[in-house]
Amino acid sequence: MSRLVLFAFVIAIVSIGISAQPKALENRFAAENALAEKVLAAHGGEKLRSMKSLVVRGSVDITASNFPQAIAGGFVTIFEGSKYRFELQNPFQNLTQIYDGTNTSSTAPGGMSLPPVNRLGLPLLPFLGRDGFIVTGLPGDKKKKSGFRMTSPEGYFTDFYIDEKTNQIKGYDSTFLLDGRTVTTNVEIDKAKLVDGLLVPERYVQRFDLGQFTVYANFKAKEILVNSQLDAGIFTVNN
Repeated sequence: MSRLVLFAFVIAIVSIGISAQPKALENRFAAENALAEKVLAAHGGEKLRSMKSLVVRGSVDITASNFPQAIAGGFVTIFEGSKYRFELQNPFQNLTQIYDGTNTSSTAPGGMSLPPVNRLGLPLLPFLGRDGFIVTGLPGDKKKKSGFRMTSPEGYFTDFYIDEKTNQIKGYDSTFLLDGRTVTTNVEIDKAKLVDGLLVPERYVQRFDLGQFTVYANFKAKEILVNSQLDAGIFTVNN
C-alpha cells in the first residue's frame, strides 16, 4: 500500500518557433497566450507572479479501484520561487521530497523521485512569461474545450481547462513517466479560496490512472499561507 499512496501524490517539451509559422498560427498562439494571461489575472495576476512563498497544509483521503477503503493522511506543499518542499503523512509511509533550486532529495522507496511538484498543475502558472515556459493550444480532441497547454523547460506539461465566465481554472490534467510507467492525472477543483489576493484551490479531487488500476485522492486544504516567513533550512537537501 505504501507504493499505492506514493503514486497517489505524483502530482515532450513543445517548442514552436512562432516567427516561422503561418500568420494564422501566429495569431492563434497569441490568442492562447492572451487567455493564459487572463487566467493568471483571475488567480492573482502580478501578486501570483511575484509571490515569495506559498504554504498549503491539509488532509487527504485516498481510494483505489482495487482498494476502495479510504486511507486518511495529511499533506504539506511549500513553494518559494523554483524551490519546493513536499510532505506526505500517512499510516503506511511518510514521504518528503525537497528541491533547493539545484538538487533534489527524496525519501521515496527504491531511490525513486517524484516528478517535480512545481512543474505540474497550478504551480506552473506563476512562471507564465518566463523563458522556457511555453503556452500552446490544447491538443487533439481537447481543442473543443476552453483552455491551453503550458509546458516547462524540462518537458513537463499541463492542460488547463477554463471557466469562460470567470477565467478561473476548473480543472487540469497531465501525462508523464514515473519509474518507467506512464501516469495520467486529472484534477477537478471543487472550491477555491481567496488568500491575500491569490485564488488558491481549497478542495479538489485528483485521479491517477496507473494503467492496471486507478487512484483517487480527495484533498482539503486547512491552512493556506501566502508570503509567510519560512524557517531557515526548510529547503535543505540531504544527499
